[in-house]
Amino acid sequence: FHGIISREQADEILAGVEGAYILRESQRQPGCYTLALRFGNQTLNYRLFYDGKHFVGEKRFESIHDLVTDGLITLYIETKASEYISKMTTNPIYEHIGYATLLREKVSRRLSRTKNESRKASVTSEENTPVEKITSLVRRAALTQNDNHFNYEKAHNFKVHTFRGPHWCEYCANFMWGLIAQGVRCSDCGLNVHKQCSKYVPNDCQPDLKRIKRVYCCDLTTLVKAHNTQRPMVVDSCIREIEARGLKSEGLYRVSGFTEHIEDVKMAFDRDGDKADISASMYPDINIIAGALKLYFRDLPIPVITYDTYSKFIEAAKISNPDERLEAIHEVLMLLPAAHYETLRYLMIHLKKVTLHEKDNFMNAENLGIVFGPTLMRPPEDSTLATLNDMRYQKLIVQILIENEDVLF
Repeated sequence: FHGIISREQADEILAGVEGAYILRESQRQPGCYTLALRFGNQTLNYRLFYDGKHFVGEKRFESIHDLVTDGLITLYIETKASEYISKMTTNPIYEHIGYATLLREKVSRRLSRTKNESRKASVTSEENTPVEKITSLVRRAALTQNDNHFNYEKAHNFKVHTFRGPHWCEYCANFMWGLIAQGVRCSDCGLNVHKQCSKYVPNDCQPDLKRIKRVYCCDLTTLVKAHNTQRPMVVDSCIREIEARGLKSEGLYRVSGFTEHIEDVKMAFDRDGDKADISASMYPDINIIAGALKLYFRDLPIPVITYDTYSKFIEAAKISNPDERLEAIHEVLMLLPAAHYETLRYLMIHLKKVTLHEKDNFMNAENLGIVFGPTLMRPPEDSTLATLNDMRYQKLIVQILIENEDVLF
């Protein structure tokens, strides 16, 4: 550290010593520190910051020496191999070998298995059900179930990563240089690529169950792809249990179960997945299962009705003409990610069944809208005022979805 000196003085000190560096305090801005580094026969000056670790850009270092070492590696590569770097992403190996090929093989094996199963199912249905009784709605649902089962698109969840030892990018097959944070790794499937290559990787992430540590608080699409299911297994299991023994329960979804028991159900799903025991012998109070289902939706990092579509749904709800409003809601539904759309569709079919037992459970579409509005949709910005202003529209959206599920879905 050389105290308060000018750029010119720093240049004189470092002259002729390639790779040398000093720290100085700025003359123009006392209290601000600069890293002066000699590279390529010139002195480069970088504003230096500290927040427990030293940094001049995105990477954080334990010591200035490590920062300089990494910087020299990066500067050398960018100077000597700029043409090489610019061409890295132009001829990727991604489509030909490695992750993409393995993924295609996995998917084709699964699809062939699914087609065989669906063929068996269709033969059975043809024997038992006259063709004329199969409605377009049922046919559409069957197509959705069989054909799109494994086709949910999912972006990779890339996080900056420090690789130990030499590492090569799985997109372009080129070396990943640097001392730390040489590239990014998908925390859901483990794909390793350069940061610049990550912009070109297709949205074909196939999450690995070994990397998905829990069921609750996990991204919805990530969960269904990891478990290879059409919807989150929590939703299927809870709805199956509620429809088996709880449709006539008074105040279903409005009456709360014991919080600690709901937390027990949550931990059971996180620990055991679809093997979790939520039977009547384990949890006699159906409100506990209903509470666990609502908690799953509340804990989603991205709500079922996503942040991206939230404002469009609210605007649609404000339309006064019922037919135009329904059309607008339908258009926004089409913007939902496939896994979110399928989960919402399945839930609305279930809630419609709940309303058919209104005489016993006293829960109509409006009541369920009050319960599920804030559960299924939240404003993108964490604003209490926005939430309060939108509550009636949230309720109305869910109410309309329930009442018109056969038309909207």
